[in-house]
Amino acid sequence: MPAARESLLDAAFAALEGRPWPRVKMAEVAAAAGVSRQTLYNQFGSKEGLARALVRREADAYLSGVERALSGASGAAGPRERLAAAAVWTVRSATENPLVRAVLTGCWNERLPTPVTPVTSVTSVRTASPGPLPAPGELLGQARDRAVRLLAGDWPPGAVELPLACEAVARLALSYVVAPAPAADVARMVRTVVA
Repeated sequence: MPAARESLLDAAFAALEGRPWPRVKMAEVAAAAGVSRQTLYNQFGSKEGLARALVRREADAYLSGVERALSGASGAAGPRERLAAAAVWTVRSATENPLVRAVLTGCWNERLPTPVTPVTSVTSVRTASPGPLPAPGELLGQARDRAVRLLAGDWPPGAVELPLACEAVARLALSYVVAPAPAADVARMVRTVVA
């Protein structure tokens, strides 16, 4: 039932845009997805399970966007430009998606599903079983690690050490998430930092 699962997650995200998570009703989510409430419970077990799956899906979408930017799919050619594109994606994604912003910053407001289990480490956001939500900054760390892996073959010799550059850019992007500024500013700042 992958189609039902995605429909349910889409319906939950749409409901979250309209009202705070505590007011989102499971029956309404199921009806919006065109499935029974039992199907919803079979897929996620509980409202908390639905929330965890929704956050994971949005985190996966964020990481996919990071990979697209780092692979040059955004039109950026060189490794510095691709790193800047990943930073811009981080800022835009967190600006447009409150779940991505919350998982990157650890700031969960009353409108969002609140993590109930403190987390110190989650090895992968992509897990099928319900479990703890990613810890603050963990998603950014995964983005940083992907940057190191995807840029390793293209990083110019004599430049700032790649892992250090990726860490600096990840932290810089997070600072723009916390204290917003235009996306063009983050790209310009990244190019300056990794020059």
